[in-house]
Amino acid sequence: MEYEIWPDGWLSFLVMDAMGTQWRTGACGATGLDYGVLPNVMRLVGVPAKDRPRVFQDIRVMESEAIAVMAEARDNSP
Repeated sequence: MEYEIWPDGWLSFLVMDAMGTQWRTGACGATGLDYGVLPNVMRLVGVPAKDRPRVFQDIRVMESEAIAVMAEARDNSP
């Protein structure tokens, strides 16, 4: 699959991609990302300090959508 990422969302995409192994899970699957590691991930990805609040908000939007997609896949699996 190929996706287009707009330039203003690139850093947020990189952070979300790097957070791919940081999901907290419960009995029904993913419940959210581990925000405790998010500051370190942002620094490692190279997000400037001034952009971190915006990237955090972007991550929250992507996290919410990912949880909804995972829940739908779980609920529709045989």
